[in-house]
Amino acid sequence: MPEIETHKTDPNRRKFLIAAAGVAAAPMVGGASFSANAQQGAQGVGNGGQGSGGTTLKERRKLGSLEVSSVGLGVQNMHRTYQTTIPSRPKMLNIIRTAFDRGVTFFDCAEAYGPHECERILGEAITSFRDKVVITSKFGWDVDLETGERRPGLVSRPERIKAAVEGMLRRLRTDRIDLLYQHRVDPQVPIEDVAGAVKDLMAQGKVLHWGLSEMGLKTLRRAHAALPVTAVQSEYSMLWRGPEEAVLSLCQELGIGFVPWSPLGVGFLTGAIDARTRFAQGDIRGIESRFSPENLPHNLALVALLRSWAERKQATPAQIALAWLMAQKPWIVPIPGTTQMPHMLENIGASAVQFTGSEVAELNRAVAAIQVRGARLPDAVLVFSGVEAPPKT
Repeated sequence: MPEIETHKTDPNRRKFLIAAAGVAAAPMVGGASFSANAQQGAQGVGNGGQGSGGTTLKERRKLGSLEVSSVGLGVQNMHRTYQTTIPSRPKMLNIIRTAFDRGVTFFDCAEAYGPHECERILGEAITSFRDKVVITSKFGWDVDLETGERRPGLVSRPERIKAAVEGMLRRLRTDRIDLLYQHRVDPQVPIEDVAGAVKDLMAQGKVLHWGLSEMGLKTLRRAHAALPVTAVQSEYSMLWRGPEEAVLSLCQELGIGFVPWSPLGVGFLTGAIDARTRFAQGDIRGIESRFSPENLPHNLALVALLRSWAERKQATPAQIALAWLMAQKPWIVPIPGTTQMPHMLENIGASAVQFTGSEVAELNRAVAAIQVRGARLPDAVLVFSGVEAPPKT
C-alpha cells in the first residue's frame, strides 16, 4: 500500500526517535539495564524538550473543574492510520499504557472513531488504571448503535444520546464517561434538549462532565446556560488558528477549558511533510486544499519557523508546536494522536519547553505573519462546523 513520501528527517528529531524507541522497547524485552541505558540515551539529546524519552509528564491543567495532564493522548487513528493501514493492536495498547506510566491522564475517544473500535482499544488498555485517568467520548454522528456502520448526517435526539452512552460504557469497560462531548451540533435538536439528556445521565452517574465540539458561538452560550460546559474541543494549531477569532475569548469568559484536536496539523507541523509529499488514496489530507501542490510549498514556511525555534530551544518542531498552544492559555490542553511510541514520548516532552513572555509574543508575531493558504477540511466536512442549534420552542 502506498505510503506518504517524506523529506529527510531532521537530525535532532532522528536522535530523539532512536533514543525514545529504545526506551519504549525496553519493557517488551524485559531487560532492566537496557531500559536504564535507553533512558539515559534519550535524556542526553539536548537539554530542552527533545530528551523526553525518559521523563514523566507532571504538569496538570484544569478544564473547568476537571484536572488532567497538560498533554493528552488522542486515540482516533489507533484502528486505522491516515494512510489507511491498520496498526498492531498490541502496540496501540502499549502506547496507551506507556503514556499513563509517563504521566498522561487524559485520553480522548469517540463512538465515531472506528466506529466503536477505538473505544474498545482504549477500554482494554486502561482496565488496570481506569480510576486514575480521565477518558472522553463523543456522540452525535449517525453511527449504528449495534454494528457501528457510519451513516450520513447527525443525530442528537435525547433517547439516542442515552443509548449511545450505554454502548460507550460497554466498549470502554467502565461505569462512567468523565467527559462527554457532542461531536457536532445537530441542526434539528435544540441544545437545551441535548443538555437535558446529558443532565439525566449525570444524575445516574454515567457522565461526569460535558462539552461541545466545533459548535456555533450562540449554541455554546445556550448550552452553558442549560448545563455548565467543562470543555470545548475544536481544531486549533499554528496551521489553523480559527478559534482565536472568538471561541477562545468566549471560553475564557465562561470559564470553559479548550482542547485542540489536530494540534500538530495532521502531522504537518512535525516536519514529516515536504513540498513533494503526495498522500495515499483514502488519506483525508489528500483532499485538504492546504496540502495541495499549489499551497503546500507556501505553507511550509510554518515548518521552517518551527525548525528555527526547535534549534533555539533544543527541542523538536512538534514540541514547539505543542508548547506554543499551551503557552496561549493555561486552560488549553492539546491531545495529539499517534500510532508510534517514539512520537508519543516526543509529544509529552513538549511540557518541558518553556517560553518567556517576550518569546511568546515574538513567536506569535512570526506565526501571524504567515498566511496559510487553502482550507483546513473539504467543504463537505466543514459544513458541520460552526452550526447553531435550533431554538427551543
